[in-house]
Amino acid sequence: MEPYEVIIQFFQSGGPFMYPIAAVLALGLAIALERWLVLGTARIANRRAFDAAMTRLRERDYQAVIAAGKDSRVPMSRIVAAGIARFTGSRRRDDIESAMEEGVMEALPRLEKRTAYLATLANVATLLGLLGTIVGLIAAFTAVASAEPAEKASMLSGSISVAMNTTAFGLISAIPLLLLHAVLQTRTTELVDSFEMASVKVLNTLSDLDVLPTRGRATD
Repeated sequence: MEPYEVIIQFFQSGGPFMYPIAAVLALGLAIALERWLVLGTARIANRRAFDAAMTRLRERDYQAVIAAGKDSRVPMSRIVAAGIARFTGSRRRDDIESAMEEGVMEALPRLEKRTAYLATLANVATLLGLLGTIVGLIAAFTAVASAEPAEKASMLSGSISVAMNTTAFGLISAIPLLLLHAVLQTRTTELVDSFEMASVKVLNTLSDLDVLPTRGRATD
């Protein structure tokens, strides 16, 4: 028997609960793919924006950094621009850090968007599998109750085997969704860490340019 025939037979023998589990799996995979592409694109765009901002910053072209952040949807560009905009008005290190931290907090919800759904969908797939098995077992015992004594054992074993398919399929769906959730969370954390590292580098660059006073003290 061909592999796809085995899969089709497994799916068909699992009963009606196989379809909602398949829908949950498809939805989860679609969300994971969309988040993977978004985070991957954001990682590249943030790196380019940071390199461009640091080049302008070393040239002391602060207005260009601010203007680039206003016209850009890239979080890194907006975070650096927020810090430099605060720098032009206040030379306090704490004020600049607060401005960039605010930018990080604004970017975080967009990065974490829909990722949490994967864990929820994994739990839903598992519960649907268990529910399908319980419903299948109830139907199996109901059918066996009115069967001939000689047929009860074979009918019961066959019905239990079919009912367990939903649990198996629920777990088959839940495991990759949980793994994808963990991977996407890791990628999101890496992006947030890059924002924090960029904030430190901006402050260090301003210090190297001798335009940033000692922490907590304003310029005269």
